[in-house]
Amino acid sequence: MELPKYILGDNTDYPNAIFVIHTDFPRFIINLENDEVEWLEDFDQHDEKELMNETERLIQEASEFYDREVSRYDS
Repeated sequence: MELPKYILGDNTDYPNAIFVIHTDFPRFIINLENDEVEWLEDFDQHDEKELMNETERLIQEASEFYDREVSRYDS
């Protein structure tokens, strides 16, 4: 099965949270309510250095994905 790069998620136990799941490497879930990121990968020191360079871009992409999806619901 091919998954989309980003998936929206919510949970009634967290009524104010909106989650965006990034399914490509590095996989993560971001809670857009507070910008908390949970990484679903184990990283070594080399990966961590590269990850620091990519984190801001990935979070921006996740936010843009959310904005795009919400605008489609409003149409």
